[in-house]
Amino acid sequence: MKVTLKAYAKINLLLDILGLLDNGYHNLYMLMQSIGLFDVVSVESTDDEKIQLTCSVSDIPIDQKNIAFKAVKAFFDYTGLKNPGIKIHIEKNIPHAAGLAGGSADGAAVVTALKTIFSPDLSDREIVEICTRFGSDVPFCALGGTMLAQGSGTILSYMPQLDLKNIIVVKPDCSVSTGEAYSAFDTASHIRHPDRNGIFQSVIDGDYEKLFSLVDNVFEQFIDVPERITIKAIMRKHSAKCACMSGSGPSVFGVFENEKDAESCYNELKKQFERTYLCSSKKCGIEIISVEK
Repeated sequence: MKVTLKAYAKINLLLDILGLLDNGYHNLYMLMQSIGLFDVVSVESTDDEKIQLTCSVSDIPIDQKNIAFKAVKAFFDYTGLKNPGIKIHIEKNIPHAAGLAGGSADGAAVVTALKTIFSPDLSDREIVEICTRFGSDVPFCALGGTMLAQGSGTILSYMPQLDLKNIIVVKPDCSVSTGEAYSAFDTASHIRHPDRNGIFQSVIDGDYEKLFSLVDNVFEQFIDVPERITIKAIMRKHSAKCACMSGSGPSVFGVFENEKDAESCYNELKKQFERTYLCSSKKCGIEIISVEK
């Protein structure tokens, strides 16, 4: 059987760090949103007892380092089923090392595909438990939509689904090390924390104006992305309701109320930044395209 899926990227409408957990991970408070930028992941069962992984992008590892590879192991370890052999191909559209959870989305897609092929009775809770074993963003990517993520990112709460029509995402040419980003937080002398309660309540109330005014990412206080200033300035020139970095960066997103504003902003940004995308919010993290028996 072969399952082909869309694996959607995410943005952080809010990202705050509250400190350290007992297990050494950082204690996070994040408002996560799936967006319509996606990879296409194909997962096929074989009979050679091997895990084969290919990718359309040459600089992404296709061995045990890849999160999709780890997803296969986590699935069969959890279910106790025998791995007959799995073949995976990833068609990359989400830029990697971008703060958009592209790798995590691929891993979540693999788990969803394996559930479809081998264990269709697995609950969402069990899917989350599997995904928690190999990545902090993977559980969110498996469920998707609009969610509150806490702890290391794996404690998820359903939120009223936001409907954001015009989202622009820009991935600058620079990259940010996630480990170095968290180390910068650990050594920062002063942190201004976002209004967590305010943004939470704005989503509950459906108050988009208040929501947009409170969109924030604590990493912006100590992570240097030189292009961020330029990108945000262009977004605001075109009447973006908000502009913010996603994850630990370096990608920056803007949300627009007017489609024409979004299109004109996209056209200007695309001239300067090749990896510029125009999309909308999604109510799921993974979407099955086809199942071939």
